[in-house]
Amino acid sequence: MTVDAVLNRLLGLHPKLIDLSLDRVRRLLAALGEPQERLPPVIHVAGTNGKGSTIAFLRAMLEAGGYRVHAFTKPHLRRFNERIRLTGALIGDDELEALLQECERANAGAPITYFEITTAAAFLAFARHPADLLLLETGLGGRFDATNVIARPAVTAITPISLDHQHFLGDTVAAIAGEKAGILKTARPAVLAPQPPEAQAVLEARAGSLGAPLFRAGSEWRIAATDRGLHYEGERWPSLYLPPPGLAGPHQYVNAGTALACLDRLEAFALDPAALAAGLRKVEWPARLQRLTQGRLAQCLPRGWELWLDGAHNAGGGAALAEMAAQWRDRPLHLVFGMLASHDAKAFLAPLAPLAASLSAVAIPGEPNALSAEETAAVARALGLPATACQDIAQAIERAGAGAAPGRVLICGSLYLAGRVLAANDTAPAA
Repeated sequence: MTVDAVLNRLLGLHPKLIDLSLDRVRRLLAALGEPQERLPPVIHVAGTNGKGSTIAFLRAMLEAGGYRVHAFTKPHLRRFNERIRLTGALIGDDELEALLQECERANAGAPITYFEITTAAAFLAFARHPADLLLLETGLGGRFDATNVIARPAVTAITPISLDHQHFLGDTVAAIAGEKAGILKTARPAVLAPQPPEAQAVLEARAGSLGAPLFRAGSEWRIAATDRGLHYEGERWPSLYLPPPGLAGPHQYVNAGTALACLDRLEAFALDPAALAAGLRKVEWPARLQRLTQGRLAQCLPRGWELWLDGAHNAGGGAALAEMAAQWRDRPLHLVFGMLASHDAKAFLAPLAPLAASLSAVAIPGEPNALSAEETAAVARALGLPATACQDIAQAIERAGAGAAPGRVLICGSLYLAGRVLAANDTAPAA
């Protein structure tokens, strides 16, 4: 038996489709001895975009300060082990396999989803390994997310909210904000990243009803890009100058600021500016505006071209990429694009289309729920962007790199596509 064999078996569990509820995971956790009650202090992060990057900044800065940090994130890019990080290292295959089998036995054939049972396994791992903090990312929403069994988190954080997963969370930003607000807890500090007004109103109302102290972007804390790098203003650090974030893109200033605001609320943890600066410089988070300079796919492009990879997949992510692309005016931009059918390709591409010279469309390999290359190419053409359907990722990159002048190729549209790209390029994600 291997980890992959166990995971493949768990993929067949029912309910097969996502059925947001806490009843099943609470039952399983009870059978496992309530591991969620034996965790280190938790920073619980929800939101539409930037959750993983915010956690990456938190982990880098805390570890630079000498703290032992667990992290739970999703989805993985190449190996499931990437979701569970134990004090700086990915969980090993033997331990992961044993935990999954233990959870499977405890579940005893009762209804459970794949995410619920793997979240329970993660909690078991975190409870059994000493650490100073656990960084916990929600899977979907917040209110009924399997991670939302932490009664008293040290801090909760909500990253920017936009439309995504409407079929589960609601078809308005306000409705989605209501689901994300479900992680807020009575009297526990809550950090809010910059939000649309309709989301801000919902989050503030929920926090007010719980007596949760708010720490809001633009009010209790501020972030700005300066000639010197990043400037943070908060309570713990009234005026803090730090180097630019080690992740590319203007949106990463917001994610770095959200992470700093969370640390601002962790009064029991000593962190000096040198540790914060070191963490911001060293942060790693694959497939978030990651430049691929080596590997098989990178070699598909002529000399002088650049190849970039990003996993953004919703309207907010498309807007963030467009903000970066607007600064890339030194050479033509060519998109390689693939997306799941459950996401809105038009909303994602709309802000990018005016900035790109062409689009090469692909279906995400091995994903039955992926849009076909022809479908995504048709969406791009409807937005006025010249597009061609391609057979595979390598052909799409070669086609994008066929322009006369050296250009920049950006692969985007899905973290699942990003994982396939890293595998095909033989570029491993950060360990």
